[in-house]
Amino acid sequence: MIASYWLPVLGAALGLSLLCGPVWAEDAASPITVTLKDHQFSPAEIHIPTGKPAFLHVVNQDATPEEFEVRQLAIEKVISAGGSGEVRLRPLGPGQYSFMGEFHADTAHGVIVVE
Repeated sequence: MIASYWLPVLGAALGLSLLCGPVWAEDAASPITVTLKDHQFSPAEIHIPTGKPAFLHVVNQDATPEEFEVRQLAIEKVISAGGSGEVRLRPLGPGQYSFMGEFHADTAHGVIVVE
């Protein structure tokens, strides 16, 4: 009799726990701000840990739009003049991944170092 009373309560608790779910540390990663000014990125070298997702907050302080691109990762994001955008980096293995501003590739470039 006691078991039959607790069964619906336990079922409801299990259902709620599946809806709420835990928040993993990687879900709450703080974005790394990358600023584009005078067609140059700052910082031009970004370090992120191996196997963890990362988020970049790209701020374009120039008067022209720019396309943030990481060819090795198939990432392209146009950032409007005076605007900003978010770029999510999936968990990566160790290495270096070059990024650039496609519209000003001669000066707007940098590297993501995964270690």
